[in-house]
Amino acid sequence: MHHSHPKVAALPPPDASGGAVDISDGKRGKKRGNYNCGRCGQPKKGHVCNVKTPISAAVTAVATAISTDSSHYAVSASSSASALRQAAPSRLRRALSFDDFDDGGAAIPGGGIDASEMEDRAVGDSFAEADDDLDLRMDLDLDLDSCGLPASLLWEVLRRLPPAGLLAAAQVSKGWRETAKRLWKAAEELRLRVPANVHVGFVASMLQKCPGIVRLSLRMESDFDSTMLACIAFSCSNLEYMEVSMSDGATNRINGAELGRFVADKRSLKCLKMEGCSNLGGFVLCSASLSTLWLSDLHSLSKMVFNCPQLREISLEFSRQENDSTDLTTMIEGLGRNCSRLQNIHIAALRLSHAAVLALTAAQLRGLRMLSLVLGSDITDASVAAIASSYPNLELLDLSGSGISDSGIGIICNVFPETLSRLLLALCPNVTSSGIQFATAQLPLLELMDCGMTICDPDSLNPTTDEDNCKPQETSSTNMHLTNQKLIIKHSHLKKLSLWGCSGLDALYLNCPQLNDLNLNSCRNLHP
Repeated sequence: MHHSHPKVAALPPPDASGGAVDISDGKRGKKRGNYNCGRCGQPKKGHVCNVKTPISAAVTAVATAISTDSSHYAVSASSSASALRQAAPSRLRRALSFDDFDDGGAAIPGGGIDASEMEDRAVGDSFAEADDDLDLRMDLDLDLDSCGLPASLLWEVLRRLPPAGLLAAAQVSKGWRETAKRLWKAAEELRLRVPANVHVGFVASMLQKCPGIVRLSLRMESDFDSTMLACIAFSCSNLEYMEVSMSDGATNRINGAELGRFVADKRSLKCLKMEGCSNLGGFVLCSASLSTLWLSDLHSLSKMVFNCPQLREISLEFSRQENDSTDLTTMIEGLGRNCSRLQNIHIAALRLSHAAVLALTAAQLRGLRMLSLVLGSDITDASVAAIASSYPNLELLDLSGSGISDSGIGIICNVFPETLSRLLLALCPNVTSSGIQFATAQLPLLELMDCGMTICDPDSLNPTTDEDNCKPQETSSTNMHLTNQKLIIKHSHLKKLSLWGCSGLDALYLNCPQLNDLNLNSCRNLHP
């Protein structure tokens, strides 16, 4: 006996008048009944609604991706990576992010769910088409009579729909609605953009749809406060990963006490990344599970206590203000006492000094492999010697913005020839082309090197017009040794080389067969 089945590979978009989707053609195993329109209250069957629902201007394209690993099911919702970069062009690049530079950096595919669109969905029945498909692979035996479709086939169809399509599909019939609920419950990861005009209640309703969430990423375009944090704590009982990024105009209002309570209460939390932490004031973080912690925009902290024995990676970025009063030396001493398993450390602060480096070396973190101390102009060659004597197995070293010279590079080359693969020395004015050339010759495992703004013409720091930038600059004879520098690099493993802003270079010779990324932006004195 053959049944006529409707096509369900993709739901049709709503008509121009904004009416609900009607896929009532063909015989069905169960009658759907007369449901009322969400706008005018009339029965939906055979009904085209003329009452339009305003759509928020903040709605962006919906795109969702689900992990294809059968052991990990994740609804992914976020803004695109390029949108994040455009929103914060001045944010400091974390050296720790180079840990996966071979893979292009992106760990999670897909686009995102827009909370403003979810709000529109609650008002009416219209939905926006998505760019990507929902992809959730799962082996379930569902004994549902879903419009005559085999349950397993319906699951395979619905799991490929984007969130907006899945919400629309849930309105078709009871069977479809139950299957959609199971899909939401199976989700373990959610990325969500929260526009300024969206109430926290809609975020709460979104989280309640996915009770099994373990990974949550929020892109905040509205203020992030204690109410939102409490909503997350209540709705995500098994949360293991949380990332909160702030867009321009949004403020993170969380203080240190609120953050400390959240971390202490979420006993399964392993990774916490949060931007805009300028209002913390001070904090005490106690967690037996936390292994990764990233905090940015820190300022004048009265105390920083870390009691996290499982912590393996920490990134602390401080605001670039001269009046910052944070005692970094005391903070680093505490890290050494309570977080002995640290492997990756990134600290960006103007107050970094040789004393802070000595506190770090005294900690004797035996597992340390990646060290990034950025913007510390008081870090000298003596600091490099202390680091090299205490941590001879470093694989990444970032001393960008420091005061080291070619002598410090010599120490690095003598100690790390068999381990160091990434060396970043941007904004180090005492480094010359000879030091860079020596490093590439003595570090055979080097794959990434960043020397941006090191070999600089002092005159290039003065503002110039676009016409001046199009031709080589004339310099005085006293500065000739700073400008007429040549660089010869021959390396069999080097893959990424950045010489951005090296206006003192006038000649560059490369023999690097593996090189696939070369940055020569603003090297305006190079002869073609």
